[in-house]
Amino acid sequence: MISAYFIHLLILIGIYAILAISLQLAMGFVGLFNLGHISFYAIGAYTSALLALQGFSFWFCILSAGIIAMLFGFLLSIPTHKLKGDYFALATLSFSFVIYAVVLNWTGLTRGPLGLPGIPKPIIFGFNFANNFNFLILTFAVALVSYLIIKKITTSPFGKVLQAIRDDELAVKILGKNTFKMKFYTFGISAFFVGIAGSLYAHYITFIDPSSFTLWQLIPVITIVIIGGLGSLKGTVIATIILVLLPEPLRFIGFPSSIIGPARQIIYALLLLLILLYKPRGFFGKVELE
Repeated sequence: MISAYFIHLLILIGIYAILAISLQLAMGFVGLFNLGHISFYAIGAYTSALLALQGFSFWFCILSAGIIAMLFGFLLSIPTHKLKGDYFALATLSFSFVIYAVVLNWTGLTRGPLGLPGIPKPIIFGFNFANNFNFLILTFAVALVSYLIIKKITTSPFGKVLQAIRDDELAVKILGKNTFKMKFYTFGISAFFVGIAGSLYAHYITFIDPSSFTLWQLIPVITIVIIGGLGSLKGTVIATIILVLLPEPLRFIGFPSSIIGPARQIIYALLLLLILLYKPRGFFGKVELE
């Protein structure tokens, strides 16, 4: 029982790590405070779930989830590319509300509040990942590949330009760089990996509904990015482990489940507030949140 519990936590760490490092790419390396991140998570989860329920293979489902989320990322980047700061955050937040309304009300496709049950576990080359330990291996493999790809992007010349855009976009434009194209690509890449995380979540939980993709689910991811430090992938991974494990002792104190959920959100909010007040760069951050 204990081992199964820790395997569950490790799977959540893997999924949240993909969510957080993909947000770190847009937020920490380009300065895009994207509150629409959770919407790409929903798009990836529903895309993969709907295809899997139609009998498509897991590989097709997870890649489709990433690609469809990426296309929506490209789509969102076009009308928002001239917005900055609070205006950009509000625009992407509005997109999250639109996607939430779609999955809630398009009952013919998503079954609305009833959700999608019976999402099959992955089967790859005849190997069944129904066992949680096997799913853990799959999740960590995907998380590792995602980390290495994003690490490669951020350390490449392309990544250096992204960081320059974050620090002084006007100077980058003066040097002749197309900042819109850079943001366009980054938004799409970030959304692709979020879609992958959404697919893993859907196939792990085997049931999704709109309540899994509200703004409350975005708060822990933003907290992870800020606590780990903007522009630091290493800090993001460490913060993911801390943030996922930190509220778990509440389960052993004897609190009812109706209290554990809100208490977890309170812990995240307090941590975020303390970090912003006393350590604005987070643990390993290279820049402060403006």
